[in-house]
Amino acid sequence: MSGLVAATVLAGAGTAAADAGGTAPGHSGAAATIGGLKTYGAAVIRGASGDTQVSAGLFEMSVEGGGTLHTYCVDVHTPTQKDAKYHETAWSGTSLGVNEDAGRIRWILRNSYPQVNNLAALAKKAGIRGQFTEQDAAAGTQVAIWRYSDDVDVDAADPQAEQLADYLHKKARDQQEPKASLTLDPPAVSGRPGERIGPVTVRTDARSVTVSPPADAATSGVRIVDANGEPVTTATDGGRIFFDVPEDEAAGSVAVTVQASTTVPVGRAFVSESRSQTQILAGSSESTVSATASATWSEGGATPAVSARENCAKGGVDLTVTHRGDVPFTFSLAGTEHTVAAGKSATVTVPLNEDQPYDFTLEGPPGFEQRFTGMLDCRTRAAEAGTTTQTLTAPGPSPYAGAPSDTDLAATGASSATPWITGTAIALVVLGGAGLVITRQRQSPSGD
Repeated sequence: MSGLVAATVLAGAGTAAADAGGTAPGHSGAAATIGGLKTYGAAVIRGASGDTQVSAGLFEMSVEGGGTLHTYCVDVHTPTQKDAKYHETAWSGTSLGVNEDAGRIRWILRNSYPQVNNLAALAKKAGIRGQFTEQDAAAGTQVAIWRYSDDVDVDAADPQAEQLADYLHKKARDQQEPKASLTLDPPAVSGRPGERIGPVTVRTDARSVTVSPPADAATSGVRIVDANGEPVTTATDGGRIFFDVPEDEAAGSVAVTVQASTTVPVGRAFVSESRSQTQILAGSSESTVSATASATWSEGGATPAVSARENCAKGGVDLTVTHRGDVPFTFSLAGTEHTVAAGKSATVTVPLNEDQPYDFTLEGPPGFEQRFTGMLDCRTRAAEAGTTTQTLTAPGPSPYAGAPSDTDLAATGASSATPWITGTAIALVVLGGAGLVITRQRQSPSGD
């Protein structure tokens, strides 16, 4: 889910308790900082108001925890911010989720540079004669991607790069979205103390994920175990883990993060919370990936587990409430009241405006609040009315409301002469060191 931050307040009799600073499950997969264009050439966008020359090529990102990613952008008219923070996400949380040609973009990525790094072989396939450089290969690949991602009239400036773009554009075939590098499913569970809460299933293309005991294992009593109640130290794809909560444990919650090292699948989307260009993965070194899930519990009453994801097909955020309590759970969201029966789950979509920050709160019984903030980025600028493209030498528009007026823009599409731009972003947290860390939050019942 793109740009989503959740803060939780759970308190009061009959509900799971947590401190005000608690946070709901975060992003999963790789988190990275974009450095700028690494290998690129020039392209020309044809428009009603004239031609615009832009940079076109391959970006490089540094993965938090170790690793390097190479990406192309899928939003030609949006600037890229230098040092913007990105996180891996599903296509459904980006413009790719509503683009019927997204699978063709993945075909291009898998059949061109840098996945095909033999330039002579790539040139032969495309029928290219004469000198053919890495810059040509990167520019041609980016141009072909833009034709499908943004539906724009764009050509590579170099004849060899343009020939590659034409070849890739014509040959592209639909391919499925790649699986996430690492997720935990579901990202939130709930139950009663004295039982194993879960299961949470590990989904990963890594050989295994590392599981470490909680930092306060000696005093907290909460353990991560398998279905037989045995402590878990590692897990593989499809493995199931549970939260083992002691019977005398007061209402509370924990968050668990698992980590692994793997190559992120080509075609995974990367988004930023700062309205920096959406990126799509072209190549990955061995990189650190992580995923988080949470558990809440109480002795009685409503015990909901709430998770969220951005859904571009519906133009909003899907909130899923899974209720393991013994009474119905009634909550208010965006001015409407909803009730989830005991032992049931429900998903509610909150419609949101494109490119506008959102901030809403799910409110339940007295003391229960869960807040969600972020920004929906579901369409390319080319799909929005009134789009203008910045030239290589002109300063671009502010990438988001409230950005500093002296922000220096540059990039593919909306850009200046340098290969990247300055900006700000909400930092993504990827816990280093131990493969799985439990953050535990407790509070005495209401009235203390």
